[in-house]
Amino acid sequence: MDEQEEQRQSGAKLRPREALVGYIDSDPILRYGQSGVARFYARVGVEHYRADGDDSFTKTGTTFHDMVIFRKTAERAKETFQPGDHFIAQGYVREYTDQHGNEREEFVAKKIGHDGMWTPYTVDRDAQQQAAVQRQSPALDRSQAFERHDRPPQQREPAVLAQ
Repeated sequence: MDEQEEQRQSGAKLRPREALVGYIDSDPILRYGQSGVARFYARVGVEHYRADGDDSFTKTGTTFHDMVIFRKTAERAKETFQPGDHFIAQGYVREYTDQHGNEREEFVAKKIGHDGMWTPYTVDRDAQQQAAVQRQSPALDRSQAFERHDRPPQQREPAVLAQ
């Protein structure tokens, strides 16, 4: 591996985002702004629990929040989600001042999907998805990751099943 490739791979950093797990509480609304950008809005509920030990939990309440999604993801969310659907969303919290001067916050979802713990579903793998799965992603060659540099690499022999 050349030095530039090694720097590129070692410079890649995991950038976690915030996540929101809840359910759609209101009828989702899809509107288009003056610039034509799609905006999905829904009021969402988030259930809170307290661990009681021994794998048991007590529900401590539910809070309600605004969630928005933009562009193609907004259009897809409007087709996919309805009140009562449980979801997991990735994004961030945005604070803003509404038209009445009130300080508010909303969760801006960048990605969203149904929560598999609550929503049974099947995956439709059409030809296009099959092709995407078969593509190879770039990866480090770790076949000799634990070899010492002061010794020649070990020779690998093909596995043979005893008969």
